[in-house]
Amino acid sequence: MSLPTPAMPTPTGAQPWPPVSLLIPTLNEAQSLPHVLPRIPASVSQVVIVDGGSTDDTVEVARSLRPDAVVVRQTRKGKGNALVCGFEACTGDIVVMIDADGSTAPEEIENFVRALVEGADFAKGSRYADGGASHDLTWMRSWGNRFLNGVVNALFRTRYSDLCYGYNAIWRHRLAELRLPPADDGTAGGKPQWGDGFEIETMVNIRAAVLGMRIAEVPSVEQSRIHGVSKLSATRDGIRVLRTILSEYAVRHRLRTSPMPVPELRQPHPAPQVPAYMPALAPEES
Repeated sequence: MSLPTPAMPTPTGAQPWPPVSLLIPTLNEAQSLPHVLPRIPASVSQVVIVDGGSTDDTVEVARSLRPDAVVVRQTRKGKGNALVCGFEACTGDIVVMIDADGSTAPEEIENFVRALVEGADFAKGSRYADGGASHDLTWMRSWGNRFLNGVVNALFRTRYSDLCYGYNAIWRHRLAELRLPPADDGTAGGKPQWGDGFEIETMVNIRAAVLGMRIAEVPSVEQSRIHGVSKLSATRDGIRVLRTILSEYAVRHRLRTSPMPVPELRQPHPAPQVPAYMPALAPEES
């Protein structure tokens, strides 16, 4: 059975969309970037590329294709650290996160932006939502994702359909509330932090819900990666995600009752209240 391919949306409405920063973590993606960067829609105002110490020509290729891109070297290892390093470089009101391997289609970016402009605080990509699909999921990864997704929904009373997917978007002024590991902790050599790895996506999903953010699931079609092999280990990273779920459950009340002060940031683009179609995923009070 053939899988659907994403359609290219067109911004509508009289109000211009807010500035959008696109964050792309990279590690040895020189062969994939030529298939990804040229497809970024014109509505993206800033491209931030975070390199994790590539040994190929990733940085050179990125700069040749997008001379306007901001290139950041991450301070430690792992996707989580790459994201927080990139967050610090983003200047747009909205931050969209995609992968550099071609699995997340740039043509879908405006679907995520639209969800935020129409009232959500956090837009969560889903391969299982109506209209979503995957060309890349193995049966083991799919089973593991559904299991972990069910654990989160049971513990946090959420209604996520796809926990372990990194295509997401958020208003930049909400990032500080998530209290993610610092990009630079001041230690020599960059001491590893919990949240530096793939567990960052689960951490963000859970904390967004615990904090009562308005969450929209956006259908997404995951493509097969263009080059190389996935850096994710189904068993190792699955265990890390489960540990993250349990540790986040243990501290959920502290996150709610002792929010970190949010620094002054430029006010985001005005947005109306959440429309009726947008799922309210914030957990119920226990």
